[in-house]
Formats: sequence, structure tokens, C-alpha cells
Amino acid sequence: MLYLDKGSGLSFLNDLAAKACIKHEWIVVRDEDTDPRYGTPPYSRDIKSHLENGVINLDKPPGPTSHEVVAWIKRMFGISKAGHGGTLDPKVTGVLPVALGNATKVIGSVVHTLKEYVMVMQFHSEVPEERVREALKLFIGQIYQRPPLRSSVKRSIRVKTIHSIELLEHTGRYSLVKVTCDPGTYMRKLAHDIGLILGVGAHMRELRRTRTGPFKEDETLVKMQDVSEALYLWRALNDERLLRRVVQPVEVATAHLPKIVIRDTAVGSIAHGASLAAPGLAMLTKDVTKGSTVALFTLKGELVALGQALYNAEEIATLNKGIVVKTKRVYMSPDTYPRVWKSSKQQ
Repeated sequence: MLYLDKGSGLSFLNDLAAKACIKHEWIVVRDEDTDPRYGTPPYSRDIKSHLENGVINLDKPPGPTSHEVVAWIKRMFGISKAGHGGTLDPKVTGVLPVALGNATKVIGSVVHTLKEYVMVMQFHSEVPEERVREALKLFIGQIYQRPPLRSSVKRSIRVKTIHSIELLEHTGRYSLVKVTCDPGTYMRKLAHDIGLILGVGAHMRELRRTRTGPFKEDETLVKMQDVSEALYLWRALNDERLLRRVVQPVEVATAHLPKIVIRDTAVGSIAHGASLAAPGLAMLTKDVTKGSTVALFTLKGELVALGQALYNAEEIATLNKGIVVKTKRVYMSPDTYPRVWKSSKQQ
């Protein structure tokens, strides 16, 4: 039967999706059990493995660059490898996912996801609230942007989508707005363009990122002080409870992706770089579409790899043979599960 007991892989994956405001519908292809001798459920990893495969939902302070923040994290943990999930300018605060150790392999899946910001715009003269609301409506949908002079990328015109703009508060020359947009959208340029439309001019006064992919402002968001305190309690008092709350399992970074759960017998081959064939499938979510990036998990909820789906979910569920997912990025160590397939030399 399926590994469905309390704390199981499926429950864990559903909890991840819920944190990313997603409700998964599953297609069960094969009833399958998992061997407890191999692998470890994400929240049961020992502390060393937990840190090596962890991400921090960090509240970036104003002042340092994203690169400097990551450098501080590396020194605090005494590690050589860490990376962030989307650059924030020095003065900008808010959600900055930081991956530790092996987790840097998949943090890129967060960079190219929807962003949410709260921005204070200052107009160069007073504007009635109703005019501001009307102007904001003009920017919902596709817009054209040229990166500002101070940007580090080529200043070519690009098309970005503003999914929503909500006016939270307005008074005189100031507006507080919440924007949901494509990655790579320049809020400073957006404020400038809104000012042009209104004919009074405007600039971005303050900016805070409130969401990037599955990471958002919630109980998992921690400050640098929290990280420092958690490390102290662990090193000085051997108390790892706060550290496990500050550092989350790497699987959290893939919470927003469509998911495919594979059988124990298929894990070894995927971890060695093979693509997923239909017989290795246990279940998948209905939001898997042809060409989409999907996350492959074990029945215990462990991340195995990222791949590209070659068919839609309904099509995959009906196939008995053939490749259904092309593996793009292997995450799991190849010796975690036993090797059960035969190479061409053994056949």
C-alpha cells in the first residue's frame, strides 16, 4: 500500500504545497510502499545533514547587498557554499531565500518565479487618490521596461507581466502599493513610469519584497539575529530546536513546482542521471504539463531531482513504458538508495 501514515512523504508534500498557497490534486498510478532502510524523511535528517540540505527564509536588512548577506551566512555556518534566490538592492528589505551547501543546486528554481513587493511611491506633487487608482489599472498586464542606468544587465527593452497592483494606502504625495509581477521587473522603473502617466513625476521611496516563489512573509521568515541565536544555542548548549526552525529542508524550495513521486526501485537510476520511465512512477500531481519543470520525490518526501515533463499528467498516468520526464538537475546523492538496474555491460 502507499506510504500514507502520519508524517508520510505524501503528507509532507501536501504541507509544502499548502505553505506555497497551492492545493495539489494527486493521480495515484501505482500503490507502492517504501523501504525504511534507505533514505530519510526530510524532517528526520540528523542536524549535520539538515544543514547541508537546508534553506533559510531570510529577512534581508537594509544596507548590505544580497551577496554580502550570503557571505555573512557562510562565515556564521562555517561553510564554503551558499547562494541566494534572487538579488535585492542594498536598500531593499524582505524575503531573501538563502540555500546552504547542497541546496544551492536547486535554489535557481526560486529565482525565476513570481515576486511580490510592497512599495512606497512618492509623487512630485499631490495627486488625488482616484487618479492614482486609475493610473495603476493601466499597468496590469504586459508592460515594456528598459533596465535603469544603474542596473548590471544589458539595457535592452524587455516585456514583463504585472499580475496585480493593489493600492493599500494613499495620502497627498505618497502611495503604498502591493505589486505581484514577473521576476526581473524593476520596481524603481515602474514607479517612474506611473509618475509619467500621472504627469507629476514619481520615484520609489521604499521597497520590501514580501514573496518570492514559495517563500513569503510568514512564521518561517527569520532575521540575521535569529540565525545567530540558533547557532549559539546549538554550539554552546547542544540545543538544535531553534536551528531546525530557522533552517528548513531543501524540499521547501520546490514547494511551488508540480510534483512526481517515484518508486524506490527508480530512485537509484534517477540519482545517477537517468530520465524517468513510466514504470518508475508512483503518483503525480494534476498540474504537471508538457514542458513544465517538475520536482521528483521519493515516497518519503525526499527531493531526488528536477526534470522536464514530456507529457501532461493525464497522459503520463496512462503510459506503461517510455520516458515521461527528462532529468535536468540531479539533487540526491547516488548512493542513498540501492542500485537495482543493470548497466549495458552487465546485460
